[in-house]
Amino acid sequence: MSVAYRYSNHNRQYRHHHHHLLILVVLLLLVVVPVKSDSSEAEILFRFSKSLQKNGATANWNMKVSPCDKNTDKPNWENVICENGFVFGLQLESKGLSGTIDVDALKDLPNFRTISVMNNNFEGPLPNLSKLAGLKTAYFTNNKFSGQIDNTLFEGMHWLKKLHLANNQLSGKIPSVLGQLPKLTELRLENNKFEGQIPDFVQERLMDMNFANNSLEGPIPHGLTSLKPSAFEGNDLCDGPLSKCTSEPKVALWTIILVVIAVAAAVAAIVVVIIILRRGKQTPETETRPTPTPSGATGGATNQTGAPSAADLNKMEQGSNQAMAAPAPDQSPEGTGGLNTNKRPEVQAIQKLLFLKDDIEKFDLPDLLKASAEILGSGVFGSTYKAALSMGRVMVVKRFRQMNNVGKEDFHEHMRRLGRLSHKNLLPVVAFYYRKEEKLLVSEYVNNVSLAVHLHGNKSRGQPSLDWPTRLKIVKGVAKGLLYLYNELPSLTAPHGHLKSSNVLLNESYEPLLTDYALLPVVNLEHAQEHMIAYKSPEFKHSGRITRKNDVWTLGILILEIITGKFPSNFLQQGKGSDTDLATWVRSVVNEDMTEVDVFEKEMRGTMNSEGEMMKLLKIALGCCDLDMEKRFDMKEAMERIEEVKERDGDDDFYSTRGLSDDYTQVSMNI
Repeated sequence: MSVAYRYSNHNRQYRHHHHHLLILVVLLLLVVVPVKSDSSEAEILFRFSKSLQKNGATANWNMKVSPCDKNTDKPNWENVICENGFVFGLQLESKGLSGTIDVDALKDLPNFRTISVMNNNFEGPLPNLSKLAGLKTAYFTNNKFSGQIDNTLFEGMHWLKKLHLANNQLSGKIPSVLGQLPKLTELRLENNKFEGQIPDFVQERLMDMNFANNSLEGPIPHGLTSLKPSAFEGNDLCDGPLSKCTSEPKVALWTIILVVIAVAAAVAAIVVVIIILRRGKQTPETETRPTPTPSGATGGATNQTGAPSAADLNKMEQGSNQAMAAPAPDQSPEGTGGLNTNKRPEVQAIQKLLFLKDDIEKFDLPDLLKASAEILGSGVFGSTYKAALSMGRVMVVKRFRQMNNVGKEDFHEHMRRLGRLSHKNLLPVVAFYYRKEEKLLVSEYVNNVSLAVHLHGNKSRGQPSLDWPTRLKIVKGVAKGLLYLYNELPSLTAPHGHLKSSNVLLNESYEPLLTDYALLPVVNLEHAQEHMIAYKSPEFKHSGRITRKNDVWTLGILILEIITGKFPSNFLQQGKGSDTDLATWVRSVVNEDMTEVDVFEKEMRGTMNSEGEMMKLLKIALGCCDLDMEKRFDMKEAMERIEEVKERDGDDDFYSTRGLSDDYTQVSMNI
């Protein structure tokens, strides 16, 4: 059954009781009055067609004719699928096509939901489908696509139901993100070159899955055990519908005993030689005695692999300043300030943090475990604490327990992406530590606390409220940091994903630093949907998806929090946010023409001769929070408008031009 047939509507019945002259007038109006969306769709498809090396597949595409007939809902252009008079998809099957698939053009089609390029000659890597966030079905079977598939190619595709990639030359591991797409029901990957293990799939309505004839190995995940054996044939797989996985053949006991004795003898001989050599080189002043770990320090010892145990991390999180392996009372001072240099190199390597920045003095995980620790707080991810290292540096360590659905390689890859980011309004992640059960992210300590404390805790701290110029500076810095994330991480649907006042730190000059950004790809999906701010947005509540304008909404809420001093209480709710957010409250207390405004924080200082600019920023915030996705600003537009806000009314000529233009005063009431 063809794609076009699946999406075609029933033929419509028309009555012919109108006067012929009236029909002529209507037809003339349809010809004379252009429809902007039709013209736009035609231009987009023409731009897309330029990337194809085609054999007549788009021969009848005519810029003078709309791609879709508004009356009959039938396509005027070949290989175009229409629905409700708009371009719904493309069916370019068996056309001998090659070249590239220009998703940058297709992403501008607001109603684009399906694409089929089966049975063609496309080569090279798959296109970045994550740019088509609303895509529901994609058919790429029987081409020559090759190379590995990065997880980012499918990030944020919460509407994707069917993905067919069979009979290509794709290699590497199957992207783990496919197992987390909530609506996925069909996945065809047979006859490729995929290798490694199959990731787990958590979807409940998997109907058509096929992994046959690849180079996959290992056990079949629990979520796929209901599939037929034919879906896995031609691989080295086991469990599920196939035979049970068997352990490696057992070696005879006497063989093991002989090997153990031989290895132990060799190690003992090497240790004796090393001890003799080291004692010969040591002087009485530098010689130290081996120090046993005190029996009472149950949480301070490393495990036998040299890696820190969960007890070590728990102890550090609880604020202990004891060393991971505490020195004995009679140990010399030189032995208390760093790693034990008598440890084997391979053990030290296991304990090392992985650094993302080259311009920072290196330290290891034992240095953190020895450090004087202070709990800074516990959030939705885990605890955050301050660690004062012996070398004088003060670091912040965040412990994450809800990241165990992502594999080690994928996690490392994403951390390297974050390590390449550099902006004055981002707090860089300088190092990380990976364990399956939990992760540590390390960053520099910022001693001027968070924006949330300054907005909501200054009274209890006996400090004055932030003045208007400082608040405006913070808003501009936050917007700059967000725009940088959008430019550097285009594959992420919500490049920040967790923007709130407690995730904005302030340095000594009150320059904002964003934290906890770009974590959506590595946080367990169920935990993210319960707690992360991206999933509090109105679009997720009403449509079950997040969009590229998601962070714009959170920016608008943050601006309202900054200038009103009101805390967005709906952020504290688990799961989807409520219908009443801070923007709704603001609209409820101001009149329709926004001439009577009583929402600004009364304790805000430095507002004299600034009311006009404050009002301008308020309207920008409401524009960022518009429920209508078409009317809501994008990130670039929001940044441009925020940059034009000044500290004082009439600071320069900008205020008298765009500042009072209609597009500022006519902010949508649909909040």
